[in-house]
Amino acid sequence: MSQTLRGQFEYSLNRKIAEGGMGAVYEAVQFGVEGFKKTVAVKSIIEDLSTNQEFVEMFIGEAKLVADLVHENIIQVYQLERVGNTLYIVMEYIDGVDLDEFTRRHQALGREIPIDLCAFIASRICRGLDYAHRKTDAQGNLLGVVHRDISPRNIMITRLGVVKLGDFGIAKARNILASREGDVLMGKAQYMSPEQSEYRETDPRSDIFSLGIVFFQLLTGVSIFDNPDTSVTLQNVGRAKVPSIRKYNPNVPEELEEILKRALQRRPEKRFQSAGEMGYALEYYMYHDRFGPTNVTMEKYLRELFPEKALPQQPVAARAGGTAEIGPKATMVVEREPTSTTRRRNYQ
Repeated sequence: MSQTLRGQFEYSLNRKIAEGGMGAVYEAVQFGVEGFKKTVAVKSIIEDLSTNQEFVEMFIGEAKLVADLVHENIIQVYQLERVGNTLYIVMEYIDGVDLDEFTRRHQALGREIPIDLCAFIASRICRGLDYAHRKTDAQGNLLGVVHRDISPRNIMITRLGVVKLGDFGIAKARNILASREGDVLMGKAQYMSPEQSEYRETDPRSDIFSLGIVFFQLLTGVSIFDNPDTSVTLQNVGRAKVPSIRKYNPNVPEELEEILKRALQRRPEKRFQSAGEMGYALEYYMYHDRFGPTNVTMEKYLRELFPEKALPQQPVAARAGGTAEIGPKATMVVEREPTSTTRRRNYQ
């Protein structure tokens, strides 16, 4: 497909990359002056909902909230556009895979996801969540952000190995996004917390429970509460016993088993009390006695797992300093200084 949107900027929509209940996401090119071009993602609200004031307010609220959430592990929002009667969110384009695609590729190859990489992915989402949960407004007032939709489809891994959380479409935040809790149930049933599934008030600890479900699934391939009947799934979330992870993957270390048990406590006061606390526990497991995984580790692993998506290998510089020809009679010499600054000299 090829469609041009002309709002404050001009966007060429190249292809649809995702579609959900509220809208679709397209890979697009943003054009600016002097030949400026940038690849972005454009999220639209579907036409049938464009006249539904509640959904329009949620769509606008998501854009306003995430615009101020600037963090390596959160997909960045750049702009909210209106073209005619249709709203668009312009956001960071993620050249990579979501966790659903990541796990399905392992299943297709008959491979298990390395345990340390599971812990790494969960730890990065913890860091993104902790930032969002602690976010304040310009006056220092806590926004009270709760994502409420942590699931494999909303977690992305870029080709450079950076883990990112996206889709704050049903998040709540004080004075930005309404909660509707006690009235409307929103989210994916098999990834809800008990309080969310029972229409009760949620706080950041709800996201910790949901992340625990995703983490369990990464380690085992099992969605612990899922059932073809949504009502049964909701009952499972609220009451079913959380199985021992050793039943499905006996190779999971005790340290990670304990982290999972704490994240999946039914009573919020027994869980980790912040995503930062859970993130620290995961990082301690990965790094306290060895050199654990990094973005580079993940990048190399994705290159092996998805060779069709691999970036071309970049040439490695031979050394920090060197010379560069910049004209027929001009040579620039660049030297690395101890203070990490550079010095130019020897212009002929």
